[in-house]
Amino acid sequence: MTSKQLTALVIIFLYMVLTVVVGLVSSKRKQAKKAQQSNDDFLMAGKSLGPLVLAGTLFAANTGGASTTGIATNVYSYGLSAAWYVIAAGIGFVLVSFIAPYFRKAQASTVPQIISKRYGKASHIFTAFTSIAALFMATGAQIIATASIINVVTGLSFKTAAVIITVVVIAYTMVGGFASVAAANLMHVLFITVGMTIAMFVMVGNEAVGGFAALFSKAAAVTDANGVNMDLLSMTKVGVPTIIGYIAMYFMTFPTGQEIVQTYCSAKDGKSAKVGSVIAGLLSAVYAIVPAIIGLVAYVCIDGYAVSAQKNALADATMTFAPAIVAGIVLAAVVAATMSSASGNMIGTATMFTNDVFRPYINGGKQDDKKEIWISRVVMVVVGAVGLTVALTASNIISVMMGAFALRSAGPFAAFICGLFYKNVTQRAGFISIVAGTVVAAIWIYVLGTPWGLSAMVPGGIVALVTIFAISAIDRKLALPPLPSWNWNN
Repeated sequence: MTSKQLTALVIIFLYMVLTVVVGLVSSKRKQAKKAQQSNDDFLMAGKSLGPLVLAGTLFAANTGGASTTGIATNVYSYGLSAAWYVIAAGIGFVLVSFIAPYFRKAQASTVPQIISKRYGKASHIFTAFTSIAALFMATGAQIIATASIINVVTGLSFKTAAVIITVVVIAYTMVGGFASVAAANLMHVLFITVGMTIAMFVMVGNEAVGGFAALFSKAAAVTDANGVNMDLLSMTKVGVPTIIGYIAMYFMTFPTGQEIVQTYCSAKDGKSAKVGSVIAGLLSAVYAIVPAIIGLVAYVCIDGYAVSAQKNALADATMTFAPAIVAGIVLAAVVAATMSSASGNMIGTATMFTNDVFRPYINGGKQDDKKEIWISRVVMVVVGAVGLTVALTASNIISVMMGAFALRSAGPFAAFICGLFYKNVTQRAGFISIVAGTVVAAIWIYVLGTPWGLSAMVPGGIVALVTIFAISAIDRKLALPPLPSWNWNN
């Protein structure tokens, strides 16, 4: 191991220790205010998040491996337009801000709980298990990103690095709960945004890169193995259908994604949820270009690098063109992003399992905080283990995340929105819509291979929307009653 690798590793290690300390201190303070910590306190931070903390938690939960190493990797295929993956997330946060206050008013902790209140037991169980499966996949994506960094910095095998990071994230999450994660996320946001941005400028300023003008000039001339220009500076190469699909994906997955909805539900009031969502959106849209530029540096300035998509593009560029301390900071920032996202996934899965499976169907509907906290921690270990399995059997982070988003949201989105705002929706229509949208999304991905690069969320969501209106209309003709209006005070 070189001195530069050792320095970077020490900084990453110190950062991980600091993350655990910040989380533990915050968790202990929360517990000190109450004689006994309830499961809601453990998993929902006592529903006390203000707009800034909420914005940081939303940004950090969404800015994981796909939004950092994934974008840098995809510069090979899409040039700078790879940044649209995160720009679209920013747009999604702003769009969802208009309905964010309703999550806080809904008096629920999970997406399946909200679905259950409108569409009954069958819809509840189906949504719970598809959402849990999606978070398993998403956790695997974060482990891929972090392990690839540890692999570059230390020379450890990817498998060994994946095991180590899984153990660390499980320990950090299960000890402190959501209060721990939310507190550490403010630190994560600082490192992700400021740390990576500074590192980007330092790398571009390296004499081997020569500044932005030289970088862009070299990028414009890069060709593939067949001598075809790779168009690395394009902001549209990813394609309009893909950009539309990204925006639709985020607009649909944020209101139905547990790690995001749980954050909105943890706001201290509706205004905090709305303002926090807008701030997270603006921050995401501005930040998006940073990992794309770092990926561009890798493919343009590392000899022989632009022969295929390299999953370590971000880490390799950092270790090659940044000083040791800066390299440590930027890689710690990526570790921050992946740790926060993985933690959010674990918390979200634990919340859904305890609230939507254990309490209603195993524990007879009785709330037992001590038992549920114990169950929540066991679930976090299981999520880590399954996520590790996903990480060891998959490679493209963004593909894994796109699949996870589609399977959990394509079906429930229409039912979720109509259940809140459409007065003529029926219970049967909701269930059929959820199943139909999910099946279409699965076929779009795993049978048809995602035609035209269009997210499965779009065809799945359209089918779900058409289905819920069509079946509701049929039910009304059959004299089946629509659902009662949502009671925002229940």
